[in-house]
Parts: sequence; C-alpha cells; structure tokens
Amino acid sequence: MKRRSFALAATLLMSTLPAWAQNYPSRPIRLIVPFPAAGATDLFARTLTHKMGEKLGATFVIDNKPGAGGAIGSDAAAKAPADGYTLLLATTSTHAIGPALPNKLPYDTVADFTPIAHVGNAPSIMLVPTSSPAKTVKEFIDYAKKNPDKLNYASSGPGTIVQLSAELFKAQAGVQVTHIPYKGTALAMPDLMSGKIDLLFDSLPTGLPYVRDGRIRALGVTSLKRSPLAPDLPAVADTLPGYESNTVFGLYGPKGMPPEMVARINAAANAALADPDMKDKLSRLGIEPVTSTPAQLAKTMADDTAKWKKIIVERKITSE
Repeated sequence: MKRRSFALAATLLMSTLPAWAQNYPSRPIRLIVPFPAAGATDLFARTLTHKMGEKLGATFVIDNKPGAGGAIGSDAAAKAPADGYTLLLATTSTHAIGPALPNKLPYDTVADFTPIAHVGNAPSIMLVPTSSPAKTVKEFIDYAKKNPDKLNYASSGPGTIVQLSAELFKAQAGVQVTHIPYKGTALAMPDLMSGKIDLLFDSLPTGLPYVRDGRIRALGVTSLKRSPLAPDLPAVADTLPGYESNTVFGLYGPKGMPPEMVARINAAANAALADPDMKDKLSRLGIEPVTSTPAQLAKTMADDTAKWKKIIVERKITSE
C-alpha cells in the first residue's frame, strides 16, 4: 500500500512539473544591471531583454544597482529568491576580475549563482597617437623594447579590464610601460591624441570614431581572431599568439534555480541572440553575440578568472 501511495505521489509530482514550467513567467522579471544607466552594460541589457521578452512571453524590468565595481548589484542578485524573477547581467568585472582582486567580495561567484547563458563578448582595440612611430603591434613592441620605462599607458582605473588588458600585453610582449590611471578612458583620450599617452586599450564603440576621424591610430583588436565589428583590424594575437582580452557578458540567477527554468531562460536568450536584428543592434554597441549552454558560461568565467588572477598576482594589481 505504501509503495502504491509513493508511486502515485511521484506520478502526480512529475505531472505537475510541465505545467509549472509552462506557466513561467507569470509576472515581470527583474534584471539587475550592476552598473549605471546609459552605460554599455545597461544598453546591452535593454537591447537583449526587449527581444528576450518576446521569446519568453515576459516583461523585463531593468534595475540599475551600480557601485563597488559591480559588487553591490551582484550581491543583491545573489541574495534574491531563486524563483526566476530576479536575474543578473554579470560581466568579466563582476565574475572574473572581482574574485581575483585582493579585496573580499560579499558573494562567491560560483557557489552563490546559477549560470544561465553566455550572451556576449566585447573586445577592445589597441590605440596609439598618430604621432607614434608604431603602425603595427610588432612595431610598438620593438619601439617599447628600445625605450624601456619611457612609454606609458592609460587605464580607466586600477583593477579594471582596461588596465589588465595592458598588463597582459606587457607580460606577453616582455615590455616595460608605465601605468597612468584615469577616471574613465574618455578622460584619457585627449592626452592620447596629444601624444602625452603612448597606449590605450579602449572599447570598440568609444575608440573607433576617433580612429575613423584620423585623430588616433588603431593597431589591433583584442579578440583572439579578427572581429566582425572591426574586420579591417588584425588581432593582437596575430603578433602575440594567444593574446585575448574580452569583456564577457553572462546571465545569472541566484543559486538553486530549477533546471527547467534555467533551460527556458537559456533558450529565450539564445533565440534572441540569433535574431539578425539583434546582431545588428549589438554591433553598434561593440558587442559580439554569443549563444551557449549554462555549463559553457561557467567554464568561460572560470577560465577568465584563472587568467586574470595570474596577471593580478604576478603584477601585484589592486583596485586602489
């Protein structure tokens, strides 16, 4: 009798799962963006969720929670209920660089989150003044080796992807270039154009207009291969094999989300990113769309964390 009752209960439970999954979502989904409104991550979030909402049959509400390099918003997402109604658009800064820096985060990027989908990559471009004698990546390396500690590079601040891109380049090229931090790459751009700064790794959408206007020179793109966003630029990796620096964007939920729910959100994200209109809109933001499984996102972030931690430890980099 007990066996029959148990079997009946199990059958009833299994029969309710498809209905439960089919009813999700039944109310708006909050997507936490751990950076300010109108920034690149925020614009990506709004573009992505507009199309995802169509695929999922849901309304998304963007909740900007900036501060502490993305840690404030990420912590809020980690502590939310795992019911699928609070998600996070994480980046390399929050889930790869942040955990590798000496400062302690209020969350564990692996244990406290459910990976859902790797949704995009944003490569950078290697920029020099038009007065620089270097017209290629190799020429810049040769120039830097002939002038050790005489050249400098700008960043958007200590511990940022901009600084780490340059430090990774220095480590692989074997050159000595001095770091000069700014409060954002926009503030460094006038000094780059005037020749006070010798090198800057900047995002494609902010750097390319200056290149097209002839005010600065681009030497290469930081994706492993040429980027469809800037097809005329060679990859830095063509000169330094294996060099790669991308800002990775990933959708996460709090830990413990049901697999059926994760699968539905993942499918909606992948379908949205495959849409030709979406690809066109993202290209204007300097973002390459990516489709993936949750496991692929987890591996990508783990690999990125290991890479950046090595540079951070070797170069004694902090966020201050």
